[in-house]
Amino acid sequence: MSLGELLKELRGDEGLRDAAKRMEITYSYLSMLEKGTDWRTGKPLKPTPETLHQIANAYKYDYMKLIEAAGYLHISAYNPALKEPFTHNPSLQQWYKSLPLCNKKDVEKLNW
Repeated sequence: MSLGELLKELRGDEGLRDAAKRMEITYSYLSMLEKGTDWRTGKPLKPTPETLHQIANAYKYDYMKLIEAAGYLHISAYNPALKEPFTHNPSLQQWYKSLPLCNKKDVEKLNW
C-alpha cells in the first residue's frame, strides 16, 4: 500500500480540511500527499519525517509504519534498528566497518 493510499484510509470519512487542521498542515498539501504527487510539478511527493510525525500524532497511528510507507525505513536516522553497532567502542566499530573490505582468508580467520 502506498503512503497516499494509507493516508486516505486513515482519514476515512473525515474531511480534508478537518484532518489537515489537526495535523497543522494545509488541506491542499494533505490532498497532494494522498495523491502522491505535487499537482504543480507532477513529481512524486515525499513528506519530511517531521510531517509524518505530525500525521502519526493526528491519526494516533504508528509513526514507524508511516516512515516505512514513505520509504524512509532504510535510513538509520529514522529507523533505530539500523543504528551503527558498537558505538560505545570506536575500535570495534572501525573493525566492523572494514569487514566488507576483508578478503576470504581474513574472514576464515574470524571463523576460527
